[in-house]
Amino acid sequence: MSYAQTMNNFRFYEFFAGGGMARLGLGEGWQCEFANDFDPVKSNAYRENWGGQHFCEADINSLRTVDLPGAADLAWASFPCQDLSLAGNALGIGTADNQTRSGAFWAFWRLMNGLLAEDRAPACIVLENVYGSLTANGGYDFALICRSLALASYRFGAVMLDAAAFLPQSRPRVFIIAFRADVEIPDTLMACNRSEGLHPLAMERAVNRLSDVDQQNWIWWRLPLPQNTIPLHHLIDFSEREMEWHSEGETRRLIAMMSPLNAEKLRAMIASGLPQVGTIYKRTRVENGVRVQRAELRTDGIAGCLRTPGGGSSRQILMFVEKQCVRSRLLSSREAARLMGLPDSYILPARYNDAYHLAGDGVAVPVVKHLTREIVEPVLCFNMSKKLKQAA
Repeated sequence: MSYAQTMNNFRFYEFFAGGGMARLGLGEGWQCEFANDFDPVKSNAYRENWGGQHFCEADINSLRTVDLPGAADLAWASFPCQDLSLAGNALGIGTADNQTRSGAFWAFWRLMNGLLAEDRAPACIVLENVYGSLTANGGYDFALICRSLALASYRFGAVMLDAAAFLPQSRPRVFIIAFRADVEIPDTLMACNRSEGLHPLAMERAVNRLSDVDQQNWIWWRLPLPQNTIPLHHLIDFSEREMEWHSEGETRRLIAMMSPLNAEKLRAMIASGLPQVGTIYKRTRVENGVRVQRAELRTDGIAGCLRTPGGGSSRQILMFVEKQCVRSRLLSSREAARLMGLPDSYILPARYNDAYHLAGDGVAVPVVKHLTREIVEPVLCFNMSKKLKQAA
């Protein structure tokens, strides 16, 4: 059986699905058995783009294993990150009895334990979250997740991948990839120790804090790191009509909010004489004991990490320089979608904030594709091939 034929047999569950970006990254060879999200706007976007046959709009706490049809090779869960990020005050995932928003992990894990008891636990589980998941509560949250996987007889490891390796957006995320103990993992996918590009020091420290038993289940994953070749200006529509340009006064006020360092970046853009685009986030900084709002300009061809639009400062701004003329406007929702790897054929919510929220709260599509092609599919295909040989 060919690799493509084998891949077409794979099935998955998608939790905290949002608009289905993990589904898009997995590709057409994967069959969705079940997908879930509780947000009505994201749920509607999922149904518009993927249909609603296997989609359930509901709080994950209300789900039971009977709601999950058949068996899946993969369960993907990008659980809420608010309580694991600095923006969310790093409250952590809580416990099974005392949950925060990111504590929705426990509702997901209850389902996984239920599937395990019914002898239909997925061969692979992938958990995606922010970099802060390694350090939240002094690493206790990460250790709890690892302990849960080990108790369920999964071997696991994690990698930190930045969307900037695939797209012009800085978006570092931690991916925990786990396989059932009965699933054989090829030696070529495992390293003896951490790799600088995949496993930051914070991850090594988090692993060192695990119990000896859990460390025995740990895997240092090995996979190639691509180098992004898509420049930011290729994803920006210079004739974009969705967003109004700022007035000259608004642009001047934005420039006035820049620190000397960022103002110098703008002067360099102007001095180059070339058409250029930079990105700006408004951030509050403490200077000489005083809180000051600053416009921080990025000119390295990489957009800042997309966030959910909870306030004006969370919306990314574009600054255009051409022929000594400086203009600015908000990043459009379509441009935000492109920065997540969504094609222009993807149907976005009509309201700007809804569409921006969908993008800012999602998982970058090419990162999912990379992990799937380099780890998940090779392991599953290796095991399926062995079973076919044994049956022959």
